[in-house]
Amino acid sequence: MDFFAVSNDAPSHSPIEYDLGDRNPTTDIFVAERPWGQFQQFVSNEQVTVKIITVQPGHRLSLQRHDHRGEMWQVLDVPIDVTVDDRTWSAQPGETVWVPRNAIHRMGNSGDRPGRLLEVGFGHFDETDIERLQDDYTR
Repeated sequence: MDFFAVSNDAPSHSPIEYDLGDRNPTTDIFVAERPWGQFQQFVSNEQVTVKIITVQPGHRLSLQRHDHRGEMWQVLDVPIDVTVDDRTWSAQPGETVWVPRNAIHRMGNSGDRPGRLLEVGFGHFDETDIERLQDDYTR
């Protein structure tokens, strides 16, 4: 599992970067050690949209992009096939992926168990802000 350095510094991003989804929030992940273990804090006091996406085995989401938001994905339980622009890889459980605004992206599951991701959307969130470039379900 990849962890990020603990930082008590305030994020160095401007408010407009947050509003437009133009910043990489993985640089602001806060990890705190406790006697019982640790926690990762992804956002604090920001307007975001949070989802858990479940991808069934053998399925994938559309190849898509968004004009008004960036997305941070945290892989939860099984490897997930990820494409962000020209890079494709198998993201492992615990891995954090940043999808910048306007990046072409997709997630899929070539495994044999359902896979889940935590998705945090930064910027203006609207399900109609999806430009599908390729879709297995002809939407």
